[in-house]
Formats: sequence, C-alpha cells, structure tokens
Amino acid sequence: MKRTSFNDGWQTRAKVNPFAEMSGPKTPYRPVTLPHDAVIVQERTTPGGEPTDVTMEGGAGAYFPGGTYEYRKTFFVPQEHRGKRIFFEFEGVYRDAVVFVNGDYAGQRPFGYSHFHIDADRFLRFDEDNEIRVEARAHRDSRWYTGAGIYRDTWMLVGEVVRISPDGVRVTTPDIDEKQAVVEVATRVENDSIAIRTVDVVSEIRHADGSVVASDISRITVLPGEPAVARQRLYVREPLLWSTDAPTLYTADVVLKDAAVDVDAETVTFGIRSLNLDPKRGLRINGETVKLRGACIHHDNGPLGAATYARAEERRVRLLKDAGFNSIRMSHNPISRPMLDACDRLGVLVVDEAFDVWTSGKSDFDYSLDFPEWWERDIEAMVAKDFNHPSVIMYSIGNEIPETGTPSGAARGRKLAEKVRSLDPARYVTNAVNGMLAVMSELGKLRQQSQAKAAEAGEGEDKGINTLMADAGDMMNAISASSLVTEKTAESFAVLDVAGMNYAEARYALDKNLFPNRIILGTETFPTRIDGNWRLVEEHGHVIGDFTWTGWDYLGEVGIGRPQYLTPNAPRPSHTAPYPYLVGGCGDIDITGHRRPASYYREIVFGLRAQPYIAVRRPEHHGKTWAGTPWAWSDTVSSWTWPDFEGEPVTIEVYGDADEVELLVNGRSLGRRPVGAEHRFRTEFETSYEPGELLAVAYRGDAETGRHTLRTAIGPVLLRAEPDRPVITASGGDLAYVTLTLTDQDGTLHTAADRPVTVEVTGAGVLLGFGSANPSTEERFDATERRTYEGRALAVLRPTGPGKIRLLASAPGCNAVEVLVTVE
Repeated sequence: MKRTSFNDGWQTRAKVNPFAEMSGPKTPYRPVTLPHDAVIVQERTTPGGEPTDVTMEGGAGAYFPGGTYEYRKTFFVPQEHRGKRIFFEFEGVYRDAVVFVNGDYAGQRPFGYSHFHIDADRFLRFDEDNEIRVEARAHRDSRWYTGAGIYRDTWMLVGEVVRISPDGVRVTTPDIDEKQAVVEVATRVENDSIAIRTVDVVSEIRHADGSVVASDISRITVLPGEPAVARQRLYVREPLLWSTDAPTLYTADVVLKDAAVDVDAETVTFGIRSLNLDPKRGLRINGETVKLRGACIHHDNGPLGAATYARAEERRVRLLKDAGFNSIRMSHNPISRPMLDACDRLGVLVVDEAFDVWTSGKSDFDYSLDFPEWWERDIEAMVAKDFNHPSVIMYSIGNEIPETGTPSGAARGRKLAEKVRSLDPARYVTNAVNGMLAVMSELGKLRQQSQAKAAEAGEGEDKGINTLMADAGDMMNAISASSLVTEKTAESFAVLDVAGMNYAEARYALDKNLFPNRIILGTETFPTRIDGNWRLVEEHGHVIGDFTWTGWDYLGEVGIGRPQYLTPNAPRPSHTAPYPYLVGGCGDIDITGHRRPASYYREIVFGLRAQPYIAVRRPEHHGKTWAGTPWAWSDTVSSWTWPDFEGEPVTIEVYGDADEVELLVNGRSLGRRPVGAEHRFRTEFETSYEPGELLAVAYRGDAETGRHTLRTAIGPVLLRAEPDRPVITASGGDLAYVTLTLTDQDGTLHTAADRPVTVEVTGAGVLLGFGSANPSTEERFDATERRTYEGRALAVLRPTGPGKIRLLASAPGCNAVEVLVTVE
C-alpha cells in the first residue's frame, strides 16, 4: 500500500462537553504538527489540592495534570481513490484512543503503546473534504510520565483491493553459514474483491549499496476474503552478518504483479544474523557469546515530553551506545518504530517489553482494566512491528507482575509466552520478575520464618530479614533468594526462555545449582551495584547480562535517584520527591543527553575506559549523612569550580580500573590510593578546595595507564551555542539539537555561574523544546527562556521546510551568540 505521512494539518484542544458548548462559547482548537504531547505544555499541579479523575499519578507523572484531548484534521480524498482500500495507521496514541471519521465511530485502541490501523474507506466522501477526529485521555493510569495525545507518527495507507497486508512482509534467516544464508520472505496477500485473483510475487534482496544479491518470483492465488501467504526461499551468497560491531542491513523489495502491471509493493529492511542460547555459553549472536551491557529506558524524550521524533530516538540510541551500552530494554511498553530503526542502523540490541500490568492493577485506571480483552491484539501488534528488526533479540511479556507468584498467574504467563512464540518462534521470551512483589501477599509468613530462624541461631528478634528493611536493595535480594520465592516463581520462570530478574542478583549463583537449565538476565538492577553485578555476569555463563535502572533519565517517578541526607526533620529517606521535582534522577545520562559521573564509572566497570574519572562531591553537603536510595549515585559533579568554598573541605571520588591512582591539586600530590576491581573501581580523597587544576593519574605497576584533568573556570563567563549537526533534513522526523553552555575563554564549563538564557528562533524552523537537566524546577519546556543547570541548557529545533534556521541566544553578562542550521 502507498504510505503517506499524515502528521501535518492537525488541530487540538482539551475535550469539552458538547452540551456545554451548545449554550456557551466554543472552545477553540489550535494547530499542531504530529507527533504531539498534549501534557508537556500543561501547567504542573502542586499536590495541595484534592485529586480528581483527571489527575495523573502525582510524583509518578511528574506532577503534570491528566486530561482528555481531541485532535481533528480536514483532508481531501480524490475521486480516483474510490474503490481502493484506505487505512489510517497510528503508531501510538496515549491513551484510550477513539477515532471518528466524518462523525462516525471508526475504531479504538485502549493501550497507549500499540500501533493500530483504522479501516476508513467505508466512511469517506470522495472528491471532497473529510474530517478525522481522535480522542485520547490520560488519568491516573501509569507509574511514570506518559504524556497524552497522538504522540507518535501517523500515516495514510492507500491500496488496491488485492494488496500486501500492512506489516505483511516478514523476513527470517533460518540457515546461515560463511558461504550462504537462506532468506525466507513470507508475504501476506489480501483480496477484498469478489473474484478469485492470481498474481505474481516478485522479491529482490538488495545490499546496502543497492545491488540485487538474490531474487525470486512466485505465483499466488488469493480467494475473496481469504488472505494467503507466499513463502519464498532466497539464497544470499557470502552474506555480511548483522552484529553490534558491524550492523549490516539488507532490504527486501516485494512487488505484486498482475500480468505486467504492478499492483502493490513493499520494502522492508532486515539483517542476517543468528541467535543461540544455552546455560554454558549464554547468548550467542553469529556464534559469538555476547554479554548484554543493558540500559533500561522509559519512552519520553525529556524536553519534548512523550513526542516521538525519529531524530530524538536515534540521538538517544547513539549516546547510549557511545556510553558503553550495547542493549536497550524498553520499559515498560513496546518500543517505537523510529527507535527500532536506529538500533538496527547503529547496532544496539533490544529487549522489547509488552506490559507493566496484566490483571492486577498498579494504578487506578491502568491497562489492567483492558488487558483481558486486548492483550492478544497488543501482543500481535508488538511482534508485527518488531519482526523484521535484527536488533530485537527478546520479548518481555511483563514487568514486576504480581501474579507471577501464583498458579493462575503462571498459567497466564504461559499463555502469553506461547502467543509470542506462535507469532515469532525465532526470538526468545522473558518476563521481568520481581521476587518480592511475586510473594507480597505472603511477606508476613516469610518474616515469621526469618524471626524463628534468627531466634534458633540466638541472634535475637531484630536479626534476619527485619534488619534489611533499612536497605531496599538488600531487602529485595534477601526476599528474592528465599525458598518461598524459589517455590512460588518456579513455574512462572519455567515458561520462559530467559528468567528475567529485577533486583535479584542473589539468585544468580543460587539458581545455577537449583535450576541448572535456567538462563538468567538481570532485567532491572541498581546502578550503585554494577561492579558486583557485572562480576557475576562475567563469572556465570547462564547469566547473560545486566540492565541498569536507568540508562537515560526520565520524567516522572520523581526523585527515586535524588541525593538525600538525614536531618532531624527527615530521619529516613523517602521514595518520592515533593513538587516541583520533575525527573527520576537515576539515569546514567540526564534528560538533555549529558553523561553523569555514574556513566563513566559504568564504562570503567565494563572494561571500556582506560582513563580514570574524577567526580567531586558538592562541598555544601560535606559532613552530612548520606541517605540516598539504591538508585541514587553519589551527589557528585565532574567540576573543579566551586566559588565561595575556597579553603572548605571537599571529598573527591576517583574511578579507575588500575592498581593505583594518584591525585594532584595544582601539582601537589595527595598520594596514591588503591583502585580497581578489588576496591569497587573507586577511591576517595579528602582535601580543601583551592582553584586551579585537579589531576588524577592511574597506574598499573609503575606504568601510567591514563589520566583525567579538571580545571577551574576563570575570568568572564561566555555563552556558547553548538548544534549537533550543521545540516538536517526537512522531513522524516529530523531535529536539530543546540547545546548552550557557559564557559570561560578556554572552554572550561562554568558549572557555578548559572543564569537565564533566552533564545529566538527564526527562519525555516521552530523551537520545539527548551530545557535543562535541573531535576527540580517550575520552568516550562515550551518557554523561550530557561535557566542553565550546571552551566548547560538544550534547545531543540524542528524544521518547517527547506532553508536555514537561525537561533539567537542571549544571557545576562554575556555576548549574544548565533547558530545557523541548514535544512535540506
């Protein structure tokens, strides 16, 4: 079918009561271009008032309001489309989407992350204007920020009555060796006419350079109303295999021909690669064992909210890979198509996750209300989207599903797993199980058992699992390693190819003996424990990887990774931060794409960075008692610019994979300290702050292995602006990211000189989003003024057509700067 972007020309407004509009003023629509997040531009709500039915989950939704929104678009349908099949494709509408065409109900989709099609031709008027209207709503239905509206791409599909089905070309590579790969192309053909039709299916496999490397032609007869599949086996000589290091892609061009006339055509991209799995060699791709260096990520794009642009998704994937990750777990919902495309091109593996809930709800109005009726269709949509993408290696059927600890829950898990296998037998199935949640209803029993064992050992009632309640990580691990969890989750794990475990590294070695055929993936782990977790991954063949929470920071679930210190008013840490906190605060990379100290530490643990790394604890908190959660990295900044703290004590963390590291302040050595794996790849130095140069030098024996330098920013503050690329395209979801920094004359970041920056955008583009990584702020992402955070801010520009985009930025005490981006 011919696919045309349907993103332009929309209007939106908050949904209004039609009876109220009959007697009062009309509520106006405003123009928008899709993708669009209706929530990110709303005023955040303080938690002082009573919750309502349109309130999102407070801190879970970053204190943004919920609501119901409607979108409409007027479009012309030419007379020549009469008699053709016409569909509208939505890649994602959050949530409870209902679609009307010319006022008639045309379809719906409760789940906010599935792509779906609307069969529209029966409602259309030809040779005149038509209207499509979409309703979407979000209200206390998620544990993280979701946004609302038509937040992913839309398409208009036009085809003949005999045609290739949408998502109807599926490519597999069942047999691969050095000399040849078998490429099976299965094409689903539909016939909506009243006659038997016979057509030819012509398929060509092309290399990235455009050359045809294999071809075939098959005849297929399709009965009216009975789709048929043409299955062709093609042979690619000396195939170039897809891997994370060499992500070689091929395309399959499929054409339907009726005599000499082309009836329909479809092109899909795929990769040739093999997957193998066993408890000794773990996961193998093309015969080579691969350990998953994984990042869990949510779906929002920071300053853009939930809006999904191809460039935003590609930028995230590229920066995550540059930081040392080789895999992504999209949590806890199906990944977007643009991100899949980026993972294919850049060589990043994907664990795609279906659901965060099944039948047991976690929020007042979440997907559990729709799961029994819709889960099969949503599984089918996820697999259809993923099938041809070589980056996808595994499907997750759920995340922290409470039912996994019950027989009925295990039976339901088996049904989901078998459904996935029936659609795609070539990939693996996992489920991210949290042992503590799986036995939540029996924790009282477990506690009594622990107390009894402690008493028998003469340890007193305060020993055992009760003493672990002060540390969430130890508590979850202790419960997950208990015999109760072993028994209750045995069947839920048995239905899977890979046992996904959240915060349960205590089971890794244990299960090697208890379940010798069990293969484990750390589907969610604490960032503060990556050194120990990665050692377990490397030591055990049956443990195939680790996915940290999280690789990229996100909106909502506010403050779980924020720095906290004990005070008389706060004698214990809290899980959720108060308004106006905005982000989770636990990402290796912040919401603007800047790497935090935890990211460099992880890179060292992975063995990918030889140089040491310096992170300085904020001196204003020196001497306070740390109380962060296990998701919280130390309160550090990689900076040696701390005005007003001259002579004050300061703690300096140095990370490194070496025998020792020496720290020098202005050439004066503070001595050498051991570092490396036996010391958790880190050490600390105490000194007094003095401006100048901070230098860390790593040694293995007497040989230097690397160094890292921090310098104090001095002199006047300069405003700098740097686009990520000088030339972008006018279509395809492209964007320009402009980083704004405050530096000294030598380019050293002024982390302590924050001030408001104002931007003006003219020419062939608009300001799509403007923000910083400030975790707690009332500033808006759609404003033209934003205060820097630690010397940085980020402006995102969307092109509106060919030409040049001009961004003029100014800040108090700084000369204005200008950036030009060419749009082609």
